[in-house]
Formats: sequence, structure tokens, C-alpha cells
Amino acid sequence: MTQSSSHRRPSLFDALLPIVVLVALLAAAVYLFGDSASSGPNQIALLLCAGLASLIAFKNGMSWRDIETAMIKGISVALGAVLILLSVGALIGTWRLAGIVPSLIYFGLELMNPALFYAAACLICAIIALSIGSSWTVAATVGVALIGVANGLGLSLPVAAGAVVSGAYFGDKISPLSETTNLAPAVAGSDLFEHIRLMLWTTVPSIVIALLIFLFMGFNAEVAGDTVDRIRPLLAGLDNQFHISFLHLIPLLVLLVLALKRMPALPAIFLGALLGGVWALLFQPEAITAQAGGRRRIWRRH
Repeated sequence: MTQSSSHRRPSLFDALLPIVVLVALLAAAVYLFGDSASSGPNQIALLLCAGLASLIAFKNGMSWRDIETAMIKGISVALGAVLILLSVGALIGTWRLAGIVPSLIYFGLELMNPALFYAAACLICAIIALSIGSSWTVAATVGVALIGVANGLGLSLPVAAGAVVSGAYFGDKISPLSETTNLAPAVAGSDLFEHIRLMLWTTVPSIVIALLIFLFMGFNAEVAGDTVDRIRPLLAGLDNQFHISFLHLIPLLVLLVLALKRMPALPAIFLGALLGGVWALLFQPEAITAQAGGRRRIWRRH
């Protein structure tokens, strides 16, 4: 009898117990530590549940070598998503420095209409998240700008935030450049683009319903003041700090073409980051000089 044949199939209780305990521990950590839960308590909860899962594996006849092999395999699968996440960080950094993200915000704000604000905010965030594969980055950049515009127009900030989050998460979920979208099929052993195609059955109806609701709420919203007067200071601020032009859409188009050609996410994002660096050298050399000067002053101070 080989070692693998001695393994017992885990029961439903075995499979659910670590999940239930994990949910309970995470809930307790948030309740007891609040915002500080992510600074240690959550990680301890994860380690305790990993230990519990190991005990269940031992009960079902697995050796430590089997468990260790499974752990290494799991880490290997997740490592691809980690590398994509690192590449996304480089992409966002170079695209911000080059003025690509500010240009997207600028052109989006120029198209704003109070009645269409909620729906437009949702679509803008969806398109940018689809392009860069990061919902949090979109919410923290474009989303913050859109919340400022909504505040200036006297629109509902919770509804505006809902539109930002809805668009950002929709774009992230169907983006072949998203680390979580790549991680899910990698863990399940399926194809990335097949995974995205099947997700469209739920994500597209959801975003269509959300857009209809945002349109209804936008047409029934009361606007305080003139839209142009509210948006003009934001546009002027972006124009003063960055070189804004349609040429900044080229890296975005290149990234979209690479995604449509089904290039793997990691090299596609890395090429997008390199292209952003080239654009920064071409269009924002003064920003690079300022960054370098600041680094030199900090180095001399230390």
C-alpha cells in the first residue's frame, strides 16, 4: 500500500471547520482591535487556522512531507499574483509620474454632466480599472477626484462613492491584468480568459443594473452651482502639475492591445510600466529632476 492510498478523503465537517474558525477569529480580531486588526491579529488568526488545517490533515493520514509539499505548491500558485501586484505598483508609479493617470482624470472630468455624474463616474472608474487591473488604485486616485467634484456640485457623497467602488471593482474583476483575477483561475486550474468570460454572465448584468440606478438617481439629483465652475479648478490644477495630452493615451491603448492579444499579465504590465517610464522622460523631465533632487537632499541630510 502506497502512502497516498492511506490518505482519507476529508469530510464536509473537516473542510468547513477551518473556514468557520477563521471567520470567527477574524471577526473577533476586528471587534477587539478595530483598525489595528490588520497590524498583527489577523495574521495570527490565519496562522492558527493553518495549524488547525494541518491537524485535520494529520487526522486524515497525511504526513508532514505531504503537507509541506501542498504548502509549497500553494505558495507557488499565489506567487504569480504577488509578482503581478508588484508590477502593478511599478505601472501606477510610472503612469502617475508620466501624467497618464492625471490625463485620464482630466479627460474624464471634462466630459462630466451633473445628470450623468454618477453613471459617468462608474464608467470612468471601470475603464481605468480594466486598463490597469487595480481597483484600489483607481479608488484612491480617480475616485478621490470624483468625490471632490461630487462635493462641489452638492451631490450625494455616499452615492458617488458607491459609483466609484462599483466601477472600480467591475473593471478590476474583468481585467486580465488584475492579480486577483489571475490568482482565481491559477488556484482552480482553469484558463484566465475562460474565467473572465464566465464571470461576464454575472458582472455585466450587475454593472448594467447599477448604471441604470445611477442614471435614475442622477436625473433626480439637485445640483448646487454651475458644473463648469466647480470642475475648472481641478482641471487647472492637473494642467499646472502635469503635461496633459491625448498622447498619454497611447500607453493605455498599448496595454489594452496586449490584453486583447492575450499576453500574460506579468510581461504586459511590465511593458506598460517601462512605457510609462519612457513617457515620463519625454513629457515630465522636470518631475523626474525634482524627484532626484529631493532624494539627494534626503541622502545628504542622513
